Amino acid sequence: MDITEKILGVLPSLKGNKVLIVGDVMLDHYVIGSVNRISPEAPVPVVHVTRENYLLGGAGNVARNIVALGGEPHLTGFVGRDPEGEVFRKLCRESGIPCSLYDSSDRPTTKKTRVMAHNQQMVRVDHENTAEVCENDLNTLFDFLSKEICDYNVVILSDYGKGLLSESFFSRFWELLEECDHKPKVLVDPKTVNYDLYKGVDLLTPNTKEAGEGASMIVKTKEDVLEAGKRLFGRLDSAHLLITLGADGMAIFESPDVVRHVPSFARNVFDVTGAGDTVIATLGLGLAAGHDLLTSTVLANYAAGIVVGQVGAATANAEEVADAVRSWPKPEINTWKE
Repeated sequence: MDITEKILGVLPSLKGNKVLIVGDVMLDHYVIGSVNRISPEAPVPVVHVTRENYLLGGAGNVARNIVALGGEPHLTGFVGRDPEGEVFRKLCRESGIPCSLYDSSDRPTTKKTRVMAHNQQMVRVDHENTAEVCENDLNTLFDFLSKEICDYNVVILSDYGKGLLSESFFSRFWELLEECDHKPKVLVDPKTVNYDLYKGVDLLTPNTKEAGEGASMIVKTKEDVLEAGKRLFGRLDSAHLLITLGADGMAIFESPDVVRHVPSFARNVFDVTGAGDTVIATLGLGLAAGHDLLTSTVLANYAAGIVVGQVGAATANAEEVADAVRSWPKPEINTWKE
């Protein structure tokens, strides 16, 4: 069976599989319009707003991607006691995402406002507090995790550096997993400043820039990717590693000594916003359904190829992935190291 036939066979099996998502939730706010003149007040464009919309961002976008593929995510994290928090909860309900969201005692809902004109981002405005989540709030979260986490095969930690996935969090998280009779696989979408907190995870999914920062080097060539992977394994002792390479696809380290390259499947690239969320969501769902790492990676590459062809944080559903598998050129998976 070739890889395209295998992926087509995998897609129906994703339906109904559960993934727990813990991380930084945020509200993506899009202000969309057109530009016809420069402001007389300053040398900046004037955006005439024609519409606004809100989307689930951060860990919420990971959950959106899992739902789109037929999976059953459960999302947990913190929002503020503010209108934005209510909007986030409403979007979860409308998207069919079960969630355990808690009101933060000391921070607003993280909101990213992107001003768009003619399919281009003009400016981004962030409302956030990135200090560590306080102990009382962590207590609330871990009361939930202690009851639920062992029921999942896969846990995705979505780290956007907004204060939840701190040293205090990981200290308690690893202790909690030690108490589980059934330990879930732990996947992390990393933030560079927190690298040393990820020691012992099952899978890390940095992009090229993040991999280079974690390995203290600049990553440009195939040889650089292999060296960065070697250094990251030495630093973190993870079971596996996936480095996303943008237009060059993905390098999947099944182990320090076995590395495959999956080329990019994207036909058009308009916006890479949220592509990392799509990758880790699809990987996590594939693993939760019992598929091997390479198959799940190829599946994630198809899904990512679809979302980067759309503007904004998009998702790919199973039907769209199946259409892409049938119509796009068959991927050639290369062995970079074995």
